[in-house]
Amino acid sequence: MSLRFSYSHSLPLVFLFFLCSTPSILTQHNEDPTTKTMQDFSGYPVDEPPHHFTSNSLSVDAQTLQKQIDELSAFSDTPAPSVTRILYTDKDVLARRYIKNLLGVAGLSVREDAVGNIFGRWDGYKTELTAVATGSHIDAIPYSGKYDGVVGVLGAIEAIKALKRSGFKPKRSLEIILFTSEEPTRFGISCLGSRLLAGGIALAKALKTTVDGQNISFLDAARSAGYARHEDDLSIVFLKEGSYSAFVELHIEQGPTLEEEGVSIGIVTAIAAPASIKVDFEGNGGHAGAVLMPNRNDAGLAAAELALAVEKHVLESGSVDTVGTVGILELHPGAINSIPSKSHLEIDTRDIDEKRRNVVIEKIQQSAISIASKRKVNLSEFKIINQDPPALSDKSIIEAMEAASKELNLTQKFMISRAYHDSLFMARWLWGMHVLPERCWNCHDSALPPMLETCMVVHIEKKSS
Repeated sequence: MSLRFSYSHSLPLVFLFFLCSTPSILTQHNEDPTTKTMQDFSGYPVDEPPHHFTSNSLSVDAQTLQKQIDELSAFSDTPAPSVTRILYTDKDVLARRYIKNLLGVAGLSVREDAVGNIFGRWDGYKTELTAVATGSHIDAIPYSGKYDGVVGVLGAIEAIKALKRSGFKPKRSLEIILFTSEEPTRFGISCLGSRLLAGGIALAKALKTTVDGQNISFLDAARSAGYARHEDDLSIVFLKEGSYSAFVELHIEQGPTLEEEGVSIGIVTAIAAPASIKVDFEGNGGHAGAVLMPNRNDAGLAAAELALAVEKHVLESGSVDTVGTVGILELHPGAINSIPSKSHLEIDTRDIDEKRRNVVIEKIQQSAISIASKRKVNLSEFKIINQDPPALSDKSIIEAMEAASKELNLTQKFMISRAYHDSLFMARWLWGMHVLPERCWNCHDSALPPMLETCMVVHIEKKSS
């Protein structure tokens, strides 16, 4: 494969390679266990390359792709270089229109569902086979970077355009998905679109009464953007059996590992998933000077002690894969000369080992009870908002991605995705988990700083055979 790309332009091609494993590559890996997997996703058998498609005819228009990323970043409620694009706002609607236009120009058939998941499909010549899907999101938390999610959507479009330019004809249909509301910014629910696609019954019910910070209902907001016009039952979004055989997501790493190690590609072997916890303590307020220390029931100190306990229990797990974060800590009334009468914490703890993560949650709860008793405050709430299970990537596709990276002479690293994305819920559906536990519909994802991210991670899942 005689392709030459600089580091910054080569990453979308790895995604492209996976979708279009070519005859020359398959011949080189004829004895490799990944050959069958790669041939299944190819448009052609190993020994019969039809038509005029050749591997060296592939080329990605990196300049146009970068231009599209820059243009999309202009649909923002905050000035460059940051991007703020909140679900169903005017800028979000304009950005969606931009993507739909690109899908149409690429020759894909475009459809949208009731919550605004957008699909662009390239029909394969064996329509009886289930499709391969890829994609990501374009909504953006306040002051985020312009590559988060976007590279998995625009990169997918460019990959299909490159395949079409080469004369390639896919055996399986290829479908690009723009997922609605991967970020939890507006309604406090991340991966909203993919959770619904995966069969989130509890979420479909909850969205009927869900409101944002301005008391605008989810359904009203969706209708203002042109969705859910005649539907209140959002279960119509659920994917049907046999919709897809595999899903791939190209995404930035959201961490420093690849950049620090100088590695081009992260091949995800497992996706860690969080549990989100809300905790409230109630004590007694008072004047910071007038109430003596022995007489205080300080809800703020209880919160501070619990925050340190979170760190302690995470470190006690004995694994670097266990992490915990107190991302929100609020004190009431919030005056420098007032003893906090109430405190509120929101805790995120993640691991690829669900049992180990849940042990940490139990320890955090026991610490909260103990701290409340010791400090003579009331533990008024300890609520687990979600406990999403982690997911594993399929071995055969991991091997195919490794082969792809090697063919392109790109350094690669097997790694865990410690941030999770829509791929987690697509994996859950692909592995047959069509009905999500009711506790799993609401989660909070970590925020990105306004920075130029360059490292990427590939999320890969495949349906169980």
